[in-house]
Amino acid sequence: MKLLKLFCLLFAFAFLKTATAQQDKFVNHGPQLTATMIQGSIFLKDAKGNLLLYTVVRGEPAHLLAFNVKTKALILDLPLPKTDGVWDLAQATDGLLYIPGAGGKLFSHKPGTKNITDLGNALPNETYLWNLTAGKNGEVFGATYPGCRVFRYHPKDGFTDLANGPLVAGENYVRSLAFDAKRNFLYAGVGSHAHLIAINLTTKEKREILPAKYQDREFVYGLELVKGKDGEDRLLALLTAGQTTLVYNLKTQKVEQEVADMDMKAVGVDHKQGLVYYTSKGNLKRVDANKNFNTGATLATDIAAATAFYNDNAGNIYVLNVKGNLLRYHTLTKKTQSSALKIPAQPIPINAIMYGPDKKVWTGGYLAGGHATFDPATGKNTKYLGLDQTEGMTFMGSKIYFGIYPKGRFYAYDVSQPWNIGKNNPELIFEEKDQSRSFAVHALPKWQKVYFGTVPEYGKLGGVLAMYNEANNKHTSFGEVLAKQSVASLASKDDILILGGSISGGLGIKPERKEAELMLWDLKTNQPITKLVPVAGAAAITCLINGPDGNIWGIADGQLFILDVVQQKVLSVQKLYDYPPFGSHIWRSAFLAIHPSGVIYGTDNGKLFKLDPLTKEVAFLADNAGLMTMDPTGKIYFKRGTELWSYTP
Repeated sequence: MKLLKLFCLLFAFAFLKTATAQQDKFVNHGPQLTATMIQGSIFLKDAKGNLLLYTVVRGEPAHLLAFNVKTKALILDLPLPKTDGVWDLAQATDGLLYIPGAGGKLFSHKPGTKNITDLGNALPNETYLWNLTAGKNGEVFGATYPGCRVFRYHPKDGFTDLANGPLVAGENYVRSLAFDAKRNFLYAGVGSHAHLIAINLTTKEKREILPAKYQDREFVYGLELVKGKDGEDRLLALLTAGQTTLVYNLKTQKVEQEVADMDMKAVGVDHKQGLVYYTSKGNLKRVDANKNFNTGATLATDIAAATAFYNDNAGNIYVLNVKGNLLRYHTLTKKTQSSALKIPAQPIPINAIMYGPDKKVWTGGYLAGGHATFDPATGKNTKYLGLDQTEGMTFMGSKIYFGIYPKGRFYAYDVSQPWNIGKNNPELIFEEKDQSRSFAVHALPKWQKVYFGTVPEYGKLGGVLAMYNEANNKHTSFGEVLAKQSVASLASKDDILILGGSISGGLGIKPERKEAELMLWDLKTNQPITKLVPVAGAAAITCLINGPDGNIWGIADGQLFILDVVQQKVLSVQKLYDYPPFGSHIWRSAFLAIHPSGVIYGTDNGKLFKLDPLTKEVAFLADNAGLMTMDPTGKIYFKRGTELWSYTP
């Protein structure tokens, strides 16, 4: 009898387990992409005199790593909570290491120990910390976004807004810092319209020192202070766009040189001999700080850009490059030794999702770039490395088309052939000057053409509409078709292309338009037909699809509109859900797809939802859901941070 009861219980448990599994509609397919991308790095010594190398590998979360330079052993691996990356590290005069988190937090760490301290957010509403530099007596200074601010931190005083507001009105970024102990000045590089601000730390006076002729550049992206003879110290300032480093003489207060192709992620200095070590086009170079920087001597080749330098004053110059290689150059023997550090790969956020022509789910990685596929049939994850951050994807035939950030680059990959960057598969098909990102990518097999809508470069307004003709492998740019707007979404019906605009431009500039426009474009003549405002006051039209009723359906700021293309008329507008107030920018947000059942599914504002096509009622299904694609069976794929999830209605 007891055995019978036990059997019945086991049977019931198995039945319930099977029933639960059948009802389980959500499946986590795990992180799709990993990377060993390192950024902020520094050489320093612990309390015992051991030379250590600290760096941060990107991921969710990012990890603080420490290596023993002598043994190359990884001696520390600590996650940085709510931080996906770190652009800089700085050691204060009291020996503490400071880490500026990408989420606006500042961390501290005592070298040689096994823990970090979360010091909290540096300044209210500042969501990103860029560079740090050490000041005097244990203080550090930090650069912020989006308030264009500089903060001071000291263990006794906490955080202080150094300039009591933005360094430059209307700008968002303080991107670089350098401290001049001799003069008690702090220098700050600003973007996305270039400024170089000198702050007198004694009087708190600030002034512009970047000559007007250079203020048409985007950023002062890197700063380094180099001591010279007779007080003629130099401030090196990297300008973007273009890779020009200015050599600013702090004694004469004049720009005395322009240097091309000088990497400014890190610069090494031999103060005794007045020598500067740097990398340029992957080569290690050295120059006398008191001479022309364009006459720098090449010491070693093919070493990639440096992210940290260290001079042991015994003839050894240590270099960490962006690939994670630790190099040692000996100034007497002129020999270079290289060791590949074992950087532990970290999961990185998914930045784009698409169901591809190979019946796999394609994903692109945030910031570190790279791509991966998930095969629903086998559950296999395959990584494809070599391309930068993808913003938008589509396919036509066997080719996938990628809109790549930065610098408005577009690639095509034939899935019927092996992925091989060296053999141009994927192939760079064109670039758009002064453009940065392409979220809107739309294929038209009937025309053998792919259309792309873009977001412009930092500090600029006005994206473009571009077209690639697969038949003749030529590209055409139609320029800024929506005045002062980015092209955020694309769809087509018959011989008409529909463009959805966003009032946002590149980061670092405020919109001039008050509401997003929609344009109808004649595919036969490649000329505009008309434009209109589908939703009054909406900042962006981030989604356009061919609706179930034969019209174009779109979403703008949480409101659904239905467009009759033939009549060139918006038939209805209906609020679906609350939408947050406009922040710094909006490029993409909503995604919609029609399920084989006729129900419409979508994501927006961090939620997965379904939409009744008749009543327009919305039912929310899951939180923390972003991006979306649907396979032919109606299975929905979306992201949660680094993870790919599926939902089967």
